[in-house]
Amino acid sequence: MPRITKEDKARNRQNILDAAGRLFRSQGTDAVGIAELMKEAGLTHGGFYNHFASKNDLVVEVYGASFAASLGSLARTIEDGPDEDSPPLKRVVAGYLSTAHRDAPDGGCPSASLVADAGRHSEAEQSVYAEGLKGYLTGFAAEFLREAEEKGHELDPGEARHRAIRLLSEMVGALMLARAVRHVEPELSDEILQTGRSQALD
Repeated sequence: MPRITKEDKARNRQNILDAAGRLFRSQGTDAVGIAELMKEAGLTHGGFYNHFASKNDLVVEVYGASFAASLGSLARTIEDGPDEDSPPLKRVVAGYLSTAHRDAPDGGCPSASLVADAGRHSEAEQSVYAEGLKGYLTGFAAEFLREAEEKGHELDPGEARHRAIRLLSEMVGALMLARAVRHVEPELSDEILQTGRSQALD
């Protein structure tokens, strides 16, 4: 049999991570077995342990990679600054509480799609999830402070932190509710998203 190169091994590992990210978000980590995961990645079942010591190790890495991608997107939006229509945080909310994000439970931000799993599983998973949340809160609070300074207002860092927690909580909650009813009550789902977009930064 031909020998697998380092490049092949790295590509296979990434395929597993990508497949796991999609399946864990859409089905939950408990519902996804290794056989299903490896099939989704286009690999054989037995090859899993060439890349990860356990499913739990994979879950922790998926959490980290998912939040890294999501926080990178947040950072880019904030770095772009205000545009003609809206400040960065308004664009973040609009994207997070969009129908496209709602209708893609296998992608997007892990803060909503992995929240239930994080609360039920190991401390290692919870720790990675917590670091992701802290990244969001830090980014949001810094942007609240920047906006206040730009307007010539004084904003206490503690108040900026409270606003960040409220904003993230509202975004995650609204997205979870909208996803929960989108098939049976699509109008209600849309209403939840629209209300969230209009009220989140009030």
